[in-house]
Amino acid sequence: MQKAMILQPQPRAWLEGSILRPYVSQYGEHLQRRRYAPNTQRAYLCCIAHFAYWLTQEGYDLEAIGQGAVMRFLSEHLPACACSDPVRRLRHELEAALGHLLEVLEAGGVVLQYPARNSAIEQELTRFDTHMRDVWGLADNTRRKRCRVVGGFLVEHFGEQPISLATVNAASIRRFVLGKQGRRPTTVAAIGVIIGCYLRFRSMSGDRVSELKAAIPRVAHWRLASLPEVLTGAEIDELLRSFDQAFPSRLRAYAMVRCLIDLGLRSSEVVKLQLDDINWADGTIKLVGTKSRRADALPLPFETGAAIAAYLHQERPATSNRAIFVRHVAPYDEPITTKSVKRAVLAGYRRCGWTRTGVHILRHSMASRLLRAGAPMKEIADILRHRSLDTSAIYAKVDLTNLAAVALPWPGSAR
Repeated sequence: MQKAMILQPQPRAWLEGSILRPYVSQYGEHLQRRRYAPNTQRAYLCCIAHFAYWLTQEGYDLEAIGQGAVMRFLSEHLPACACSDPVRRLRHELEAALGHLLEVLEAGGVVLQYPARNSAIEQELTRFDTHMRDVWGLADNTRRKRCRVVGGFLVEHFGEQPISLATVNAASIRRFVLGKQGRRPTTVAAIGVIIGCYLRFRSMSGDRVSELKAAIPRVAHWRLASLPEVLTGAEIDELLRSFDQAFPSRLRAYAMVRCLIDLGLRSSEVVKLQLDDINWADGTIKLVGTKSRRADALPLPFETGAAIAAYLHQERPATSNRAIFVRHVAPYDEPITTKSVKRAVLAGYRRCGWTRTGVHILRHSMASRLLRAGAPMKEIADILRHRSLDTSAIYAKVDLTNLAAVALPWPGSAR
C-alpha cells in the first residue's frame, strides 16, 4: 500500500481480513490514475474498509457483491451503524468510494450482481428508444428524458405485469399526466407531449390509441406569446468583464461563456467540443453530435478563438482526454458536464449583481444581436442550427426598432 494511503490499524485490519483484500492495491491504483488527492484516497479506502467489515459480518461471498449489496449497506446498515471508531459514515463519501469499488471489481473480472428488473419494461423502453433514434432522429438527451418519463408511467400502471395498452384507460392517462396537485402547467404540458409521443410509437406498432391520446390533458398555450429574455450590448460587455476577476478555472469559464455568446452554442454542445473540431488555419469550428444530429462548421470569431487558446495554453491540465473543456479536479481525464457550464454562467451573473438564472439567455442574445445587425432570418436559423424557420421566428419580436417602424398608431393617438 502506498505511503499516501497508510491507514490506521482498525480499517487496515478490516480490509486485510475481508474478501476485498486482493483488490485493495488495484483500488489504490484506480484512484491514483484519476489523480485524487492523497487525503481523498485515504478517505475512500477507509470507506471501503467499513464496507468490507460489513461484508464480513454479513457473510457475503465475492460473487454476491453488486449494486444490491451496496444499497443494502447504505440504506439498512448505515443509519443504524454501531461499528467502532474510526469509521467513515458520510453517505455521499461512501457512495462515491463504493462506486469506484464496483468499477475495480468489474475490471478485475468479478461478475457483479444487480437488482432484478422488469424485463418487459426494459425491453419496451429499448424499443421505444431505438424508434426515437432511428426513425425520429431525436437527440440523446431528449430520448433519455422521454424514456425516464415513459418508464415511470409503465412502472406505475403495469408494475410486474405484462405491458398491454388494452388495460390502460383515459383516467389512467389523465392521472399520470396531471400528477400530484400543484404540478405546474408547463410540466403537465411537457409530460403530456412525452406520453403522446409514446402512444404515437405504439400506434405505429398497430395499437389503437386514439381514445388514449384524446385523454391527454391540454394546457393552454399561445405560440410566440412571450418574449425571449435577451441581454443588451452593455450587459454582455459587463458580463464578459466580470471574468477579469481572479477565481479558480477563470480561463475555462471565460472561454465557455464566449462560446455561448459568440457562437450561440447550447451547453450540451460546449461540453462536446473536441480539440480536433477546431481548424486554426481556416478559423472554423466543427460541431458534431448536436441536437440536429448533423455536423456543422461555423466561423470561429477571433475573440472566441483567443479565449480558447488562452485556456489551452495556460490552464487546461495535462490529460489524455480530447475534449476541449475538461475537469480540473479529480477524477481527471474526463470532460466537464453541462452543470459546469451552467455554474460558470450563473457565477458570472452573480458577480454582475444579477438575479438571472438561465443559460439560454446568451443564445437568445446572440440571435437578437444578429437580427438587429440586419441578418436575414434564414441566416440566423442556420447559425442557431434550427431545422425550421418557425423556431427562429420568435426573435423577430425583440427587434423593437424595426417593429416600431411598421407598427400602426394606436387608435386616437393622432389627435
